[in-house]
Amino acid sequence: MTFVHRTVLLQEAVDALAVKSDGVYVDCTFGRGGHSRLILSQLGPQGRLIAFDKDPQAIAEAERISDPRFEIVHSGFVTLREALAARGVVQVDGVLMDLGVSSPQLDDGSRGFSFRFDAPLDMRMDTTRGPTAAEWLNAAEEKEITEVVKDYGEERFAKQVAAAIVAHRQREPIVSTGQLAKVVATAVRTREPGQDPATRTFQAIRIYLNRELEELSLTLPQALACLVPGGRLAVIAFHSLEDRIVKRFMQDAATRDRLPSRLPVRDADIGQAPLKLLGKPVRAGADELKANPRARSAILRVAERTEAPL
Repeated sequence: MTFVHRTVLLQEAVDALAVKSDGVYVDCTFGRGGHSRLILSQLGPQGRLIAFDKDPQAIAEAERISDPRFEIVHSGFVTLREALAARGVVQVDGVLMDLGVSSPQLDDGSRGFSFRFDAPLDMRMDTTRGPTAAEWLNAAEEKEITEVVKDYGEERFAKQVAAAIVAHRQREPIVSTGQLAKVVATAVRTREPGQDPATRTFQAIRIYLNRELEELSLTLPQALACLVPGGRLAVIAFHSLEDRIVKRFMQDAATRDRLPSRLPVRDADIGQAPLKLLGKPVRAGADELKANPRARSAILRVAERTEAPL
C-alpha cells in the first residue's frame, strides 16, 4: 500500500535556509524527502546535504536518491555533531528540523501510531530498536504511566487513564491500538469537540517512547554550535511541548548578556548574542491547509548564527 506524504511548509522552510549553491546543509528529519529534494535542487555541484532519520522506511526512501551530494544517516538527530565529525564536517550553512511523526507513519496502521486502525501497539519511530508501546505499557508502574500521560500529553485525566490501563492489563495484556483506545475512552470523561478521547494519551506515549523532547533539547545546542556565522536554523514544530522548547532555546540564544539596568555600560560594549531571530513564526497558508489539514498545527521558527562566540 502506498502512503501519500505531503511535506509541511515545504517552500517556506527551505526558503528560510537561504540555500547557497556550494553550502553544506543538514536535514535532521528526512521523512519522505520533501525538504531534502528541494534543498538538493538548489545546491550546485560543490554543495552537500546530510540527512538523518530513525525510521527504516525513511532510510529505504532516502536510498533511492542517487546523488553524490547527498548522504543519509540511520540515526536520530541527537547524534548530529558526532555524525558530522565522522564525515569530516565541522560547520554547516543550515540545519532544518521537521519534528514529530510523518503522515506515512500515521497512515500505516501496522506502525501503531494511530487509534484509527486496530493494529499492534508499536509506536517506535525506529522499529529496529527499543521496547514497543505495548511492552512498556504492560510493564510500567501506574505512577510512571500517570506522569508520562500528564507530562507529555497534557492530559488532565492522566491519573484515571493510568488506573484504567493497569486494571485492564490485570485481566489481559494491552497489545493493540484498538484495545488502548477503548481503555482510555472509559477514563476520559470529557474531550474537546472533534478530538478523540485517546488523542492525548497516544501522543504522550509516542513522545515518551521515542524520547522526542529530550532529543530535541539535546540537539538544538549542537545545531547552533555547528552553524557558520550567517548560517540558518529552521525548526517546524507541531505541538506546544515541542514549540516551547524551540522558542525558549532560540530566545535564550538571541539574548545578549543581561546587566543591571543602571550599570554605566554602553550598548556597544555589551556582548552580541550568538543567535538572531528572523521574522515572526510562520504558519501554513489557506491553500496548504485545504490540501493538508495536518499542517494546521505546524509552526516554523527561524534564526541566524551571528559572529558572537558561544
